[in-house]
Amino acid sequence: MTESTTVGEHTGPEATTISLSDLLRAPVVASAGETIGRVVDVTVRLRGPDAYPEVTGLVAAMGGRRVFVAARTVDQWRPGRVTLTGNAVDLRSFQRHDGEVLLRADVLGHRLIDVAAAELVRAYDVELEHTGRGWSPVRLDTRRRPRFFGLFGSNDVASVRDWRSFEPLIGDGRSAAARRVAGRVGALKPAQIADLLEDADRAEGFEILDRVRSNPGLEADVFSELDSDKASQLLDGMPDADVAGLLGRMRADDAADAIVDLRQSRRLRVLDLMPAPQRVKVTTLMGFNPDTAGGLMNTDVTTCAATATAGEALAVIAAATTLAPEALLKVHVLDEGAHLVGLVSVIALLQSEPATAVVALMDSDPSRVDAAVDLADVALLMADYDLYLVPVVDDEDRVLGVVTVDDVLQATIPEDWRRREPAPRAVRAARYPS
Repeated sequence: MTESTTVGEHTGPEATTISLSDLLRAPVVASAGETIGRVVDVTVRLRGPDAYPEVTGLVAAMGGRRVFVAARTVDQWRPGRVTLTGNAVDLRSFQRHDGEVLLRADVLGHRLIDVAAAELVRAYDVELEHTGRGWSPVRLDTRRRPRFFGLFGSNDVASVRDWRSFEPLIGDGRSAAARRVAGRVGALKPAQIADLLEDADRAEGFEILDRVRSNPGLEADVFSELDSDKASQLLDGMPDADVAGLLGRMRADDAADAIVDLRQSRRLRVLDLMPAPQRVKVTTLMGFNPDTAGGLMNTDVTTCAATATAGEALAVIAAATTLAPEALLKVHVLDEGAHLVGLVSVIALLQSEPATAVVALMDSDPSRVDAAVDLADVALLMADYDLYLVPVVDDEDRVLGVVTVDDVLQATIPEDWRRREPAPRAVRAARYPS
């Protein structure tokens, strides 16, 4: 380990490093040589996802109190010793400021989001480096040491990685706004965010949700991917109005599942607060057994009249911006009485002239099921006929909804398969210019 020299306005070697573990409990020494305290933490200011945080100072234990020592008053940072430029310090008790992060209290032993792997990892040590303009935390060690708190003697490069590979996930409210700025959680896929939530504890879960709340559509998609127990736990911590707004943005079948998992005392309150069209869809779905086509279906479907042309049918698809993409694979063709008379695929419509009649392109005898058909029978039907979706109809062939292949997969794949640990993969340490 190379020792550092002076910082701030002083000059020193180009690439000096210190581990946080070598600073904690180190003596704070006045310029005259007297030990006046010991390091208990290091303070930093976050500067966004593409920049290293800036070390602003340290917290030292002095005479039974904790005081702040500004970085500009530190002459030398060395493993096991911090030397000041003078002999006096401000003895007022340390008070955390908004946006301030404490490396030991907030990072060490806490979990962060590994953005590339989309998983939560725990930080066991931090490497500080002198960048030429000051000190910054530049690397994290995410592997627990079995016997001692040493840091960078390990050859396990996968566990020692660039600070910027991670998204801070720290519980202190005074740094929440600074942590939210990065915004990289919102770039993950809904299923990846759901996996993070299912691995998170309660405090971590609400912080992750706070990162996606600015994108209501993404938040709804994330809840659609959550297992029922975790979704219920998170919904229990939200006000009724927020729950109703969230469920109002979800697919009706997913919202119905979430409503059923709410405490019975909340269901009616939340339903009453939901937008009327969504409430009707949800209450309709709640009337079906969840293991049947009716309980599984999505009530949002695309339809056109039997008199429509290919161009008009494509316009219906183009206008259906709120529907899930898998529900747009085929258009349901209805007669004047709203009975199902055929299905036409998007591919057939795209490959035809706009003026072509839909009835000339449609399957006039499509597979369909009634709402009481068991999930297993729906799955077998789709497998036997290579179907991506199946209409659900009533006794008069009026369309109630549609079951899509993703619904069937989600319902039939065992839960322990869906959430099993991924195969180990090598993590390449990112290289960033200093």
